[in-house]
Amino acid sequence: MNWDWEKLQKQQQGRPGGKPPSFDDFQDQFDKFKNFKLPGWKFIVPIIIILWLASGFYIVEPDEVGVVKLFGAFNALTAAGPNYHIPYPVESVETPKVTQIRRIEFGFRTSGRTRTLNAQQNASREVKEESLMLTGDENIVSVQFIVQYMIQDAENYLFNVNDPEKTLAHAGEAAMREIIGKGKIDDALTTGKQEIQAETRKLMQHILDLYKTGLRVVAVQMQNVHPPEQVVAAFKDVASAREDKSRFINEAEAYQRDILPKARGEAARLVTSAQAYKEAKLRKSQGNAARFLSVLTEYKKAKDITRERMYLETMEEILSNPETEKLIMSDDALKKSVPYLPLEKLPTAVAPREKQ
Repeated sequence: MNWDWEKLQKQQQGRPGGKPPSFDDFQDQFDKFKNFKLPGWKFIVPIIIILWLASGFYIVEPDEVGVVKLFGAFNALTAAGPNYHIPYPVESVETPKVTQIRRIEFGFRTSGRTRTLNAQQNASREVKEESLMLTGDENIVSVQFIVQYMIQDAENYLFNVNDPEKTLAHAGEAAMREIIGKGKIDDALTTGKQEIQAETRKLMQHILDLYKTGLRVVAVQMQNVHPPEQVVAAFKDVASAREDKSRFINEAEAYQRDILPKARGEAARLVTSAQAYKEAKLRKSQGNAARFLSVLTEYKKAKDITRERMYLETMEEILSNPETEKLIMSDDALKKSVPYLPLEKLPTAVAPREKQ
């Protein structure tokens, strides 16, 4: 209730000589203020209670899980959808995203070390105290990699470890250094990356499970692996020599794959040809032998007739050949003169006999 100053001013103006209000006037106003009562408290308190109770409603998104805390301690898990809890300060709720894949960077930084997977990529800078590692063959290599992870157990994630992301960072760096320290530098630079990534992920998950962080490592990806700047030129020469070696090996294997089938085919052809020649000669010899034996059998049965037949067949073959020079002489001529043989017309070279 406000003081009725206007009324006091009117009273002052109505007093003779414009005298100020007396103590009795102030006392009357004070008594009125002291006896004043707020008529709305019986409606305000229920409204406050209703609003307090209504603050316990909350919604859990499909990619989240609700974690209800009773006076700061774990109480229950709630699924996606509308839910209710006893309002603060009795109970409170956190809703971490359990399906979102996050990533953490090692050996380099972009906009931030821990980010979601679909965050925008920016220019990166190298962090040498994280990237430089010692290999098993006592070489130094710079390894930049990322770890993709997600929340597997919301209760462990919120209550077991004070800073799960920091624990993950230490576990990832320790795991990668241990795996790199067991192998050679060539494994990290060339063909051993897949095995290193798999072993690192396995070791990281083992460490996180020991601490019960509630995190699951989805993948470990090596981004940039290279030797230190001081020895880059030497490693380039080694890599060039290794590439030449691989190229020579590939060329030799290609030549081998080309020449071996040809050689095998030629060998098979020669073997087949020899077997065919052997079979032909064998059958021809057997036929000639059979023919000779049949002629011999007939010859033994009638020697004179067989001799006469062979003579006639031979003469028929000779006389029927138009290329053969023929000289016919009678018996009387042979007795009176020396037989003439045209030796100058004989061929100068005799064809070699066919190999038996």
